[in-house]
Amino acid sequence: MPVESVPSSTRVLAVANQKGGVGKTTTAINLGTALAAVGERVLLVDMDPQGNASTGLGVPREVRRVTIYDVVVDGRSIDDAAVPTTVPGLSIVPADAVMSGVEIELSQAERRSYRLRDALAAQGSGGQTRYDYVLIDCPPSLNLLTLNAMTAANAVLVPLQCEFFALEGLTQLMRNVDLVRSSLNPSLEIQGVVLTMYDRRNALSGQVAADVRAHFGDKVYETVIPRNVRVSEAPSFGKPVLIYDLKCAGSQAYLKLARELVSRERLRRAGLAA
Repeated sequence: MPVESVPSSTRVLAVANQKGGVGKTTTAINLGTALAAVGERVLLVDMDPQGNASTGLGVPREVRRVTIYDVVVDGRSIDDAAVPTTVPGLSIVPADAVMSGVEIELSQAERRSYRLRDALAAQGSGGQTRYDYVLIDCPPSLNLLTLNAMTAANAVLVPLQCEFFALEGLTQLMRNVDLVRSSLNPSLEIQGVVLTMYDRRNALSGQVAADVRAHFGDKVYETVIPRNVRVSEAPSFGKPVLIYDLKCAGSQAYLKLARELVSRERLRRAGLAA
């Protein structure tokens, strides 16, 4: 059976890391907000049963009437599930704890690893693409939800905390990307690595950053996300840090990251067109 394609004008990025606590959801929320702030149309898909991306964008549970669960299990459309956020240009497909049962419910289902990809492809089938970027916030494990995200994605964006154990998680993630590429999504690539929770006062942060850049070269973003208390506080208010405190170092870093990402994507498209 042929695999549906997401419209070429939409760039789908899975924000993933096998290790928890690396700033993955924080990056998905704030990068999505920053991309919207620089004029891009963005959809954030919350694939984590904890629903932290939904909570962090101020989407109350009573508003989550149609979630990503309904999309991948019951075939509801992305348009039915997407809700606008307080950030102009940014919508979200929310998640909740019901997602925890997806693995069992889809165990015998047809095209179970392609459910999200098919839904995103159908969203653009009317001839008008609603989004420039789709960011998928993945759970911190290689389960069926992560497989759906990576199968739907053009590329993986990897947030990496600047600490030793994060490097071990990165190694496992690379193996999983290779696995998905070989069996489900041959075109999947690493879009970039984002260094998060960087502390300039800590020599280990600098060493980890240097090691990652030595291994991945220009795949590592020049922009680093500093350890910043305002970034940590913002989710408890249901706001991205750019709304909570635009002038703080974390907000400015995510704006810089968004500009760098857009610049990279324009160069990529120019290279494909050449």
